[in-house]
Amino acid sequence: MNRLHSQADWISRARAVLPAGGFGNFDPGIVIARGDGARVQDEDGNDYVDYLIGSGPMLLGHGHPEVMEAVLEQLPHGMTFFANNARGIELAEEIVAAVPCADQLRYLSTGGEADMYALRLARAFTGRELVVKFEGGYHGMSAEAQMSLAPERRVNFPQPVPDSAGIPDSVAAAMRIAPFNDPDYIRDLLAAEGSQVAAIIVEPLQRIVPPAPGFLQVLRDEADRHGIVLIFDEVVTGFRLAYGGAQARYGVVPDLCTLGKVIGGGFPLAAIAGRADIMAHFDKEAVGADRWLMMMGTLSGNPVAAAAGLKTLEVLRRDGQYARLRDLGARVQALMSDALSARDIPHRIVGDETLFDVVFAADEVRDYRGTAAADKARAARFNAELRAHGVFKSPGKTYPCLALTEADLALTQAAADKAAAAIARDQ
Repeated sequence: MNRLHSQADWISRARAVLPAGGFGNFDPGIVIARGDGARVQDEDGNDYVDYLIGSGPMLLGHGHPEVMEAVLEQLPHGMTFFANNARGIELAEEIVAAVPCADQLRYLSTGGEADMYALRLARAFTGRELVVKFEGGYHGMSAEAQMSLAPERRVNFPQPVPDSAGIPDSVAAAMRIAPFNDPDYIRDLLAAEGSQVAAIIVEPLQRIVPPAPGFLQVLRDEADRHGIVLIFDEVVTGFRLAYGGAQARYGVVPDLCTLGKVIGGGFPLAAIAGRADIMAHFDKEAVGADRWLMMMGTLSGNPVAAAAGLKTLEVLRRDGQYARLRDLGARVQALMSDALSARDIPHRIVGDETLFDVVFAADEVRDYRGTAAADKARAARFNAELRAHGVFKSPGKTYPCLALTEADLALTQAAADKAAAAIARDQ
């Protein structure tokens, strides 16, 4: 295909108008032109098997024909209204039916907004201020979320470390940081301060690190014991790990959860869902002006995003979809691991079949510090070689999608073999 501008041209233009030359999301050294199924193509026409898939939302792959049809059917009827619309109501009904904790929900446009409002909602409900989060947990870009996401210095728990400039000291004073997968620590922390804690917020699968057996149930039990709102950040795991999310897969039900990515079918859409008595704080008539949490957004519940989300969930409900997704993920895990094991390169596959990555560590990875201690240089080399040979992925996650074909897997295997061989040469 003839292109008027090369990728280098676009990168140069981006540097002139975008800080650091990018949108702030991903490597600005690549400019994606299009996506189709499990493939993306850059502006120079290079083709890649896509394991980034928009950072997770494209679970069905790019340009799924049924999702496209649903979007095109909605477009002539209106793109946004700042008012209730039928598609948004239908999608809310489906989410409430599927997600164990959900009595009601409210829409937003991004997962980060959902997490921010979820914390505020917990504070409104409990009348308390402290928030417990886990080191390495990602919950968007709010001031609270940017505490100990990826701390460059180690401090003693529960002291928070800000990951961004511009965060007031008062935010740190209201945060307590705990190690993931350490039930004894969370019990001791809450025994001391539980009566002041409004919320525990956790990714039930933290980035790629699975919960240890029983850990999520400990959080549930301790939240009940101390009257704390338990929030599962399911922006990534919702409708990926299982149709009802991680809470359905692991059998532990939070008080609130946040959702995003998959529920919008590739369009900007997110939600907070949870218990009716907590969600009532969005209803001024129900709780009164003093306890009411004001919330609005220009594109919240956008009908185009809702139509895409409805069709995506319809496809996911069909027999065998999650079994197939897990099989595809397991095959990708195996081909990456086999390539590295054949060359005696120490590594671990960390995560779930639906979301995982290769971690270059000899020891078990149970928390953020386990991933941080892994060989980052080797991981960077592996990912760079994968991209050089046609595999596109995030530096820390591999997202399989249902559009993967045998040809995609064969290309991935060839790229993994070449990446492993490059690492072996470096040893």
